[in-house]
Amino acid sequence: MGKPGKYRMNLLSSMWNNLVNDKLLQKVIRNAGYLLSSNVLSMGLSIVQSILVGRLLGVAGFGVIGTITVFATTLNKIFSFRMNELVVKYFGEAATLKENDKAAAIVKAAGIGEITSAVLSFLILVILAPFAAERLADDPATTPLFILYGTIILANFTYETAIGIIQVQNHFRSQAVINLISSIATASIIAWAYFTQKGLLEILSAYILGKFILGLGTTLLGWSEMNKVLGKDWWKTNFSSLPPIKELFSFAFSTNISNTVIHLVRDNEALWIAWFLTPVDVGYTKTALAIINLVQVPITPFISTSYPEINNAVIKKNWKLLRRLLKRITLISGTWTGISVVGLALFGRWLLMFYGAEFLPAFKPMLLFLVGLGYANILFWNRPLLLSLGLPMVPYRISLYCGIAKIGLAFLLVPRFGLNVEALLLSAFFLISISLIVLRGFKEVKIREQNLQETSAI
Repeated sequence: MGKPGKYRMNLLSSMWNNLVNDKLLQKVIRNAGYLLSSNVLSMGLSIVQSILVGRLLGVAGFGVIGTITVFATTLNKIFSFRMNELVVKYFGEAATLKENDKAAAIVKAAGIGEITSAVLSFLILVILAPFAAERLADDPATTPLFILYGTIILANFTYETAIGIIQVQNHFRSQAVINLISSIATASIIAWAYFTQKGLLEILSAYILGKFILGLGTTLLGWSEMNKVLGKDWWKTNFSSLPPIKELFSFAFSTNISNTVIHLVRDNEALWIAWFLTPVDVGYTKTALAIINLVQVPITPFISTSYPEINNAVIKKNWKLLRRLLKRITLISGTWTGISVVGLALFGRWLLMFYGAEFLPAFKPMLLFLVGLGYANILFWNRPLLLSLGLPMVPYRISLYCGIAKIGLAFLLVPRFGLNVEALLLSAFFLISISLIVLRGFKEVKIREQNLQETSAI
């Protein structure tokens, strides 16, 4: 056997030995597996429903519905404080130390904050809906559809808080069931709409139903977990047990700002393209990103399941365990991403043909998007690492500066050179910002490890 074959065998052997001997990695993979089993089925349904919607509405219609859904999601995220991250850090720490009153107060405060932000973001959506319909969807008649879909914000009133509880309590199996039910409900209505030749309203209703099931179901699950862990009266706990308000607000504010930057720069490409170009270009973008989702879906569960373990390793100052965990989950994500990227490069045009020949121009931007999104997929833990280290403002600043550069260049170049340049700019943003975040995280780990060694030697 030649050197390449020997290298592959050694790599597979190393991965297998890591899996067999590493209990923490097994825990992360097991919890991710619950979500992955649901996500794989959901992914299949998502691809099928995406194809049906594309065939039913055409490229422009697909772009319009993508604009409506992304607009509501973006507004919600802008006013969101990423309460799941706050809950994982502070509730997770209090639960580990058996500080029950503190744990209950943290979740209660997070829930109230999230409800307030949900109401605020929905009201702003109602105000902005006429502008979005005219300027982004190029059709003022879609204003009621923007408002209708915006109701999902209210249905997700404590979704992030509940997700944080589920992550800390490692209760991923029930979450996977809710995800799957949501996907089945959406896909079923879309299939009905396709075969009965319905229109935009019915497709939008399908997405709304799925979001309602996901939001309300996750909230009920999180509430149930709190009742089991802290008793049914946990929500009556007063706020005197909270950590310093300034510390909580600083963490929540920094994650909100970071979240806002991330969504404005990288997670709402459909809106930027709707602003610069046309609904047809949005349709190509949504199609390209739907196919790239095939690469991301298997790795996405690792974000939820690895963050609590990264946080625990930091709390315990077990830097060796932290390095080992990061190395091994990166090996898993890198192997999958590499195989998937090659597959999409070879068979991407074939997949686009399921949507119809009119969608083939999405192939080139798909490959350009894939460069940056694939890199983000491999190093998916970059931001959770810095959050666990208590450095939430670092990824915010890096994302902000890189984002300003990306948006500035987009205003100069995209209206003139089109969709491919926007895809290239997004990939450049990922490559540069994530590299800087990872390097900063490793530097901080090294500093703390050295400080621990020096303290132990005294």
